[in-house]
Amino acid sequence: MLNLLLDPLNYEFVRNAIAIGVVVGILCPIVGSYLIVQRMALMGDVIAHAVLPGLSISFFLGIDLLIGAFISGILGAMTIALIRSQTRVKVDSAMALTFSSFFALGVLLITLLRNKLDLDSFLFGDILSITPTDILQTSAIAVCILISIKLFYKELLFYTFDRTGAQAVGLPVQAIYMGFMVMITLTIIASMKAVGVILVISLLVGPALTAYLLVKELHHMMLLGAILGTFSSFIGIYLSYYFNLPSGPAIVLVSSSLFIIALLFSPSQGILTRPDFRDRLIRLFQPRQ
Repeated sequence: MLNLLLDPLNYEFVRNAIAIGVVVGILCPIVGSYLIVQRMALMGDVIAHAVLPGLSISFFLGIDLLIGAFISGILGAMTIALIRSQTRVKVDSAMALTFSSFFALGVLLITLLRNKLDLDSFLFGDILSITPTDILQTSAIAVCILISIKLFYKELLFYTFDRTGAQAVGLPVQAIYMGFMVMITLTIIASMKAVGVILVISLLVGPALTAYLLVKELHHMMLLGAILGTFSSFIGIYLSYYFNLPSGPAIVLVSSSLFIIALLFSPSQGILTRPDFRDRLIRLFQPRQ
């Protein structure tokens, strides 16, 4: 049993994958907890696809891809905010329009600029090609985000549960919104190379949703989500190593499996643990008189 755990660690690429998997596994659920509580889970998906035009332009200009991705992601978030504030369009419609428009623009720019951007790596990531530099870069972003959450936890908590009340007491809700969008964008960029923009949404939402079914307080949800995200990354990488599976999807499927288990067996919200389900089950198997 011990050999099963230690053998993969003989390879540097596995050690690098585990290191960045732990960082991403902690960061994504903590940020994702805010998205879930605010009922804005799709915002992560929108921003994840909105970074593509920036990646394409950065690649063409020969500058750091993360710079273009960040600018493009923030523009996507600002577009949604502008549509919401200036029209009667609902937020879900604004997200759908922004999602499709930015992604289409990105694909178009890749074609027009003749970029040799690896779309497969962009969409699904390649955690086994992670370098120590990538780990340091991702860790630096994660530390900055986590420190920001710690420093402004009360303001974020007030804004998350009562935006109108936060505005009434004088909190700068627009600045908080933009700071939150910056936080989401940086989280997606930090996780992009590890699992790709499509699968990063699952890491943002999956562990946090599982924790949501098991605990009631936001800070407990963030802590448990980080533990589950780390566990999913660790187990997913080992499954990838031993069964020759793509690492990103393996991590996400472990996370999804944990959610299904919580959905069925959560003490407070599990389908199979509800009193009404037990009562129906007892009546079903009770001998008829």
